[in-house]
Amino acid sequence: MEKTKTRALTESAILIALAVILSFIKLVDLPYGGSVTLASMFPIVIISYRWGLAWGLGSGLVYAVVEQLTGLSTLSYVTTWQSVLAVVLLDYIIAFAVTGLGGAFRGVIKNQAAAITAGSVLVCVLRYICHVISGATVWAGISIPTAAAMSYSLIYNATYMLPEMIIMVIVSLYIGSMIDFRAAEPVRMKRAESKSSGSGLPTAISGLAIAVALGYDLLAVFAEIQNGETGEFDITLISNVDWVNLIVVTVAAVVIAVIAMTVGKNVLSGEQTNK
Repeated sequence: MEKTKTRALTESAILIALAVILSFIKLVDLPYGGSVTLASMFPIVIISYRWGLAWGLGSGLVYAVVEQLTGLSTLSYVTTWQSVLAVVLLDYIIAFAVTGLGGAFRGVIKNQAAAITAGSVLVCVLRYICHVISGATVWAGISIPTAAAMSYSLIYNATYMLPEMIIMVIVSLYIGSMIDFRAAEPVRMKRAESKSSGSGLPTAISGLAIAVALGYDLLAVFAEIQNGETGEFDITLISNVDWVNLIVVTVAAVVIAVIAMTVGKNVLSGEQTNK
């Protein structure tokens, strides 16, 4: 029992450190807060999946505190103690602590990759909700217009949380199908060992489709919220974004990715059957 706790503590410490490191690798850093990282929440999801929700929430809380400490400058934009408390709780403590719920589907969904992916989507949605509430209340009148604050908050926070969720899904599906986290010591999946070099093409196509869509979406948003004359970013200009085209491109990329991954899975199943 003591050995198990020591292993859990050691793994958690390493994975929390990894999560913090990944949080500094920002693919996109938005002007009014929020960024797209290299799946920085994924290590905490793995802790929760391997060791349970209680351990996951504890690790998520530690991760949240570290994120708050690295983002102390954010508090300089708010004045009252109520606003400071709201930012600390909604944008950091609660928003990142919920990452510890990433293992919620381990006993519900048998397939490991699907369970981890579902958990990743859950924590992204919960974190998004926290940021939206914060944006529509605390940040209204500061970085978000007071008028229609909820609408602006919904849109602005989606510009980085949606790409973040897409990256989390890709990483969860890939790593969740490669490494068995249910074993006492994580080991490579047996079915992954028989994977041929040719079957990696669908995965590459899937990743490329998502990457292209992500790049298009970010450029479409940033091209509109930046004032052409001053070069400054203005969140009120976000209403000029062509959301129809953005949604169409995103949905098309997701469909292509799903088809590619399905084809890859069928190819792999055929190879295993032949063997």
